[in-house]
Amino acid sequence: MEEYPEELRTPPVTLAAMVGCADLHPLISTHFLSAQPPINTLALPHLSKIYLFERKPKDSNAEVPPLPPTVVGGILKKDWLLKHRTKVPAVLGALFRAEHVFGDPAQWNNVCSDLDSIKTVIRGRNIKLAVVIIHTGAEEITEDKMIALRKRADVDAKYIVGVTTRLPAIQRLVEIKFVSEQLNFKICTLLLHSGKVTESVAWFRQHKNAYKRLVGTPEAIFLHWEWMSRQYLVFGELLETSSKTAQIFPPITLGSASKLLSEWEFHPAYYYQLAAHYLSEKRSALELVISTTETSSDTDTVDSVVPSTYVGQFARLLELGDNVDMMALTDEEYMRYAVSEGRRFRDSLEIIALLKKAYESFNSGNIQRMAALCGFQMGKEYFSEGDTDNAKQIFDSIAILYRKEGLQRDTGPAGPASLIQRETVHKEVFDLVTENSALETNEQLSNLKITEDKSLQLQVDLASPLSLVMIALVAFHEQTMKPGSLTSISVSLLSNLPHTVEIDQLEIQFNQPSCNFFVSNAQKPQSVGVTDNQQRRVETSTSLTLEPNKWLKLTYDITSDQSGKLECLSVIAKIGPHFRICCKAESPASLDNLPVWALDDCIQSVPIKDNILVLSGQKTIQVEEPEPQVDVRLGAFGPALVGEIFLVPVTVISKGHDVYSGELKINLVDVRGGGLFSPRENEPHALDSHHVQLLGISGPEGEEDSHLDSDKIKQVQQSFGLISVPFLKDGDSWSCKLEIKWHRPKPIMLYVSLGYTPNNESNSQMVHVHKNLQIEGQNAIELNHHYLMPFRRDPLILSKNKQASESDLSQSLPLNQKTLLIVSTKNCTELPIRLKSISIETEGDVERTCSNLHGNEEFSSPVLVAPGREFKKVFSMSSDNISKLVLGNLCLTWRRDFGVEEQSASTAATWPWVVTKQKLPDMDVELPPLIVNLECPPYAILGDPFTYYIRILNQTPLLQEIKYTLADAQSFVLSGYHNDTIYVLPKSEHILSYKLVPLASGLQQLPRFSMTSVRYSAAYQPSTSSNSVFVFPSKPHFKNAASTNFRVESVANE
Repeated sequence: MEEYPEELRTPPVTLAAMVGCADLHPLISTHFLSAQPPINTLALPHLSKIYLFERKPKDSNAEVPPLPPTVVGGILKKDWLLKHRTKVPAVLGALFRAEHVFGDPAQWNNVCSDLDSIKTVIRGRNIKLAVVIIHTGAEEITEDKMIALRKRADVDAKYIVGVTTRLPAIQRLVEIKFVSEQLNFKICTLLLHSGKVTESVAWFRQHKNAYKRLVGTPEAIFLHWEWMSRQYLVFGELLETSSKTAQIFPPITLGSASKLLSEWEFHPAYYYQLAAHYLSEKRSALELVISTTETSSDTDTVDSVVPSTYVGQFARLLELGDNVDMMALTDEEYMRYAVSEGRRFRDSLEIIALLKKAYESFNSGNIQRMAALCGFQMGKEYFSEGDTDNAKQIFDSIAILYRKEGLQRDTGPAGPASLIQRETVHKEVFDLVTENSALETNEQLSNLKITEDKSLQLQVDLASPLSLVMIALVAFHEQTMKPGSLTSISVSLLSNLPHTVEIDQLEIQFNQPSCNFFVSNAQKPQSVGVTDNQQRRVETSTSLTLEPNKWLKLTYDITSDQSGKLECLSVIAKIGPHFRICCKAESPASLDNLPVWALDDCIQSVPIKDNILVLSGQKTIQVEEPEPQVDVRLGAFGPALVGEIFLVPVTVISKGHDVYSGELKINLVDVRGGGLFSPRENEPHALDSHHVQLLGISGPEGEEDSHLDSDKIKQVQQSFGLISVPFLKDGDSWSCKLEIKWHRPKPIMLYVSLGYTPNNESNSQMVHVHKNLQIEGQNAIELNHHYLMPFRRDPLILSKNKQASESDLSQSLPLNQKTLLIVSTKNCTELPIRLKSISIETEGDVERTCSNLHGNEEFSSPVLVAPGREFKKVFSMSSDNISKLVLGNLCLTWRRDFGVEEQSASTAATWPWVVTKQKLPDMDVELPPLIVNLECPPYAILGDPFTYYIRILNQTPLLQEIKYTLADAQSFVLSGYHNDTIYVLPKSEHILSYKLVPLASGLQQLPRFSMTSVRYSAAYQPSTSSNSVFVFPSKPHFKNAASTNFRVESVANE
């Protein structure tokens, strides 16, 4: 359908033109575009533009060079519809103002002249003329002028288009069919767009009947079948895509009562199927033509054939120098082209596609037999193409449908059997299987006698045609039940046979064999021998007679001691000593799905009167587990800390049951659902490949070996464990401890399930107890470190960023200088923590490069760190004659604090020390060219002057030019240079001294010193902490004044 141009596939669009009164054109155009459907307009501002619609004159005097015979004129040009959409309007509106029409004679003559010019231009173009008078109300309109205006604007008669007959016979018929195809497509599209589906179907029937017998010559008959196939395919697609297509339409009459439209003609699948049929006819006809026609070697003629200017015509393309022209084809040349085109395409694939569309469309409308017919034809096509797999799959599905319908239809040679005939046949069959004495004299049936070694059993389910014999519906009256309690079950039987069936005994079977029971017919107590049923339940019913199309309902109580799902599997009816009918049990809710209701004229009824039971009654019931009389307790001491082995006590206490064959299942599950496995770890056996890991299980306290024996621990995995629980008497208890380790902070849910039997019997029901506990995993400590130089001694490290702030940590340390490493340990939990040691250890065989490391000793006693508090340790080191400082790992030994239990030896053994390691980064070491020392007293006294020394040490063999600045401070009065340039000799020290007088008490900032090395373009500023001093308001009195290393110098003493 997409091969047709847009002007054929879409509704028509009217094109109107306007001339005169240009100021009104925008208003009129806007109004036309808002119409439904919209109207396109061509606005001509002046009458001189009217000549755009005039036909182009042919120059009869022009000399035309001789050319080969060209293509003859056809019926319909390809661009005819497009031209009338965009170029040639359907109506031309001439706009005149009223004062020009009804004014003085000179203006009237101009109007008449304009009308004559317009009529001359549009003559022969099939353009309607409309005269529009723009009247403002001031002019008087006379009837005489209106009559004269209508006469002046009259149009000529319509021209009649003729059909050319100059084409050869085969091509002439091809052209006629192509033109009619496009016109039919346009008409059907318009009717369907207007919602006239019935009229569209009727028109298509008229169209295909008109051309059905125009097959043409025998050698070109395959073109006719291809054209017919295309008509059905396109109309089927149009019908399918129409939004207003209904499923059933009332038939209409086409001329006589014998031409009613059938319901099939409104289904798209009907047209797809016929399209495939005619395409198959085309394939056969084409194969016959190919087999009887000699293969031509003239491929140039075939390759140069192209569609002509007119619809349905073909021509041969000729190149004459720079000019290109088209030459008409003979019928022989056209047939060679058509056969060549037919060989290019594999019709079988297109036939399969059409049949598949019909198959799917019929299936969607639940028209199974027609879908099966299309499937059968599609399977034949697959088989002819060598695709046996698809062919077999389709044939199997069709065979199942045919077999099902064939078995469900009880038909004879003369058609369906009557009710009396069916009753007679069925009664003879039941007399045979029940060994009726009336048949013993029948010699023909003597060889069909059923004996004990030749018993007969029928299996009946929903798909079986024997469901006419008997169906069984089973419904429990409750959805759940307690073990050992009673509940009711209803068994309903129905037979669609035309005669009464007498059942001797029923057996109701369940998935739990202990629940099976029998129902015996009280009228035939000795008819069936019960073998090995002494320990099975047997009920008695007053009657087990199945009347035609009447339900037999039986209700009994049932109990079960086994938890889980209890399901009724089947109902077995015993008729006679050797005949049984085994019906699969169904729920009442599945009654609508039984195929039996579609086969006989019987009224559907429900055997159960309770509406709630009809909707909720099922053939299954859930037997709950018995109430456990054993308790499982889980204990945990606060949150788990990352790195430690967290112990979870599990206690099993018997409170009424003995515990036999007990098993304890442990599962660790991520609370957030992300999984406990870490995808960042590539090594499958890494210890920390799981965020949380179940390490093991320890036995009860007080035992010599705290770990359980291997025979008690059946399995322990990363997040799962299975433990055997020993035998426990009523009142006894047993406990163990789960060892769980967190490698990452993550909350988990611990699930513990205990399964046991309350007695030692082999068929004892397992009882389960389920407990769970959510445990939060937290980081215990946070380690930080930083390096410090001696107080008020700062080296100038060239690798530092000149604009680095005080908080930035340098990656380089000064060479041959003492350095302090400050390690900070913060307690991040809500529990107190004991620290045993903080040390620095080398990693593997890597040698430590620093010398004189101090502070690596263990604490004399564990240090207590409260929640949220920090503990700091200072390491002193020096880096002499090295280029990189390699320390190793920072090792922290800790565990949680238990308060008064901390002194208990058992607690210390249960909760071992945890070692947390953190890699210390390697530090680059470089020689600082300059070192600045700031010297001042440890404190100052308000109003007393003191000396402030600034020592600049040059460690290089070069002369250093230093520019320095000492800023003023509000709290001090100073004497000395504020800024200057000095030169420091190689390997020497330059001292700057200032006298400062404090003006305010408290912690005060000293005058800020900054300097710049001209050689290295490096700046220096001391830190804020090193540039402050505390000022006392008066001289303090210390108890041990000799402990200070500094003295306050007074100006008066110097």
